[in-house]
Amino acid sequence: MIAQLDRDYIRTRSTKAINRTISHLLLQGRPLTTTMRWLNPLLFAQYAIAKRLPPLRRVTQPIFILGTGRSGTTILGKVMSMHRRITFLNEPKSLWHAAYSYEDVIGSYSMGEAHYSLDASHADGAVIRAMQRLYSYVLLITGGGRVLDKYPEMIFRIPFVRAIFPDAKFIFLVRNGYDTAQSITTWSKQNNMPTYENWWGRHDRKWKLLVRDIVSRDDALADRVTTIADFERHEDRAAVEWTVTMRTGLRLQAESPDLLYPVRYETLCREPDQTLRQITAFCELPEDEVFLSYAKRTLASLPARQPFELHSAIEDVFLDTMHRLDYAGQSSPAQTSA
Repeated sequence: MIAQLDRDYIRTRSTKAINRTISHLLLQGRPLTTTMRWLNPLLFAQYAIAKRLPPLRRVTQPIFILGTGRSGTTILGKVMSMHRRITFLNEPKSLWHAAYSYEDVIGSYSMGEAHYSLDASHADGAVIRAMQRLYSYVLLITGGGRVLDKYPEMIFRIPFVRAIFPDAKFIFLVRNGYDTAQSITTWSKQNNMPTYENWWGRHDRKWKLLVRDIVSRDDALADRVTTIADFERHEDRAAVEWTVTMRTGLRLQAESPDLLYPVRYETLCREPDQTLRQITAFCELPEDEVFLSYAKRTLASLPARQPFELHSAIEDVFLDTMHRLDYAGQSSPAQTSA
């Protein structure tokens, strides 16, 4: 359904359903994986106007859901969107592209130069003003109080985001690496198109940028970058993406313990009430029993997937990352060098 809406969502809070529909139709671009891409020029024309408007709504403490795609970020965003104070943006990459034109790693809106990792130096005064005004416009149009932005790749751009929104809150979602990688693989195979893999970007753009900007700078993988760059299996690529994402999150937690709030997907599904109360406390959101009740009805655990073969160039670092995240007792049944 449009904007991940279902009957229970609409019945629980019809105003939130209207909010989500407005966000989906009027504020979020259409990436490669969607239809109605003819809307994009109209949306970017709207963004151009919004960037020139004075901030009419104050943007405070925007919340970001970070992690690896296919790890539960969408369902967490959908559940949190039910909170009475939240306006949810589901991967609003077009908004960010309107403010900073070198961020599109997929190739949905541009095939020009792009950067997977961004730091504070990329956020000059023009970018800061543009993004603050775009978020202000989002709140004005939707009537929301706080922006919740689900953009998993922002895990590699936190200094950039903080330069724009110094009071931002970051939720770091963690899920079993085998489950995440298998979900990416299944999705990729189901959405394969003739000239490019949707998950890995137009003509492998996302994969190439991930290897160039992230893998080549990872101290455990840099010496294997040439081998990893040649990976073709979805499983191996997905294991690489999950590994570098989790390692980045763990590093940031070690450097600044209060920067990210870690959430385990499995715990979220098993103990939604307690987990979400902790998340809302971290985000400084007021209590909302309607939101919590909806979450308990919506979240459900999924059976764990079985371990699968991984390329030898990623297996040891992948398994080490699983161990560091306390996913004990799971290992690859065998490794492959092909």
